[in-house]
Amino acid sequence: MAAVQILPSILSADFRCLGQQIAEVEQAGADRIHVDVMDGRFVPNITIGPLVVEAARKSTSLPLDVHLMIVEPERYLADFASAGADIILVHQEACPHLHRTVEQIKQLDKQAGVVLNPSTPITSLEEVIDLLDQVLIMSVNPGFGGQRFIGSSTQKVRRLQRLLQERGAQAAIEIDGGIDPTTAPAVVAAGASLLVAGSAVFGAPGGPGEGVRRLRASLSQEP
Repeated sequence: MAAVQILPSILSADFRCLGQQIAEVEQAGADRIHVDVMDGRFVPNITIGPLVVEAARKSTSLPLDVHLMIVEPERYLADFASAGADIILVHQEACPHLHRTVEQIKQLDKQAGVVLNPSTPITSLEEVIDLLDQVLIMSVNPGFGGQRFIGSSTQKVRRLQRLLQERGAQAAIEIDGGIDPTTAPAVVAAGASLLVAGSAVFGAPGGPGEGVRRLRASLSQEP
């Protein structure tokens, strides 16, 4: 199994000192920075756009994992690629022409990922699974930080792991929503290797760096 990576989500960061907080999690051993882009249409919240991605790019050398929770993501792929995204993730539910959208991301020389909402079945990816670098399982309903982990998500990760093995596909399994030192060990045991954590990192006692270290330490525990 691939080494587990921790991806702090800056949705939960203090934007008054975003560069400083990114530097802190990087120094604590974060592997990537996760950026949640919301448009107020696909999800009920509005967050950030390419300018903040560009600011994050200037603040770190870590890969930027950019999660587009927006309608018509194909219209903005080039903007986020130019701003510094390394991995671009789009929602299966927002892309009627998913194969084409994935190919567009690849043509921009970026890694491509597809995201599944809690009610979206794994089978919806069967026709594109071989093209993907990542699949992101939402373990909360997208739109807001700080939500409680949906327990059935662990079994969904297991089903995705089986599909990948059956197809000989190489996509990494990412999970986002309610990931903390309590839930992380079980999802890793199920097959996830990319853990997105917002509140557990940026809301941790002792600061974001301590949040990363606590999450990492939890992975040596039995689920």
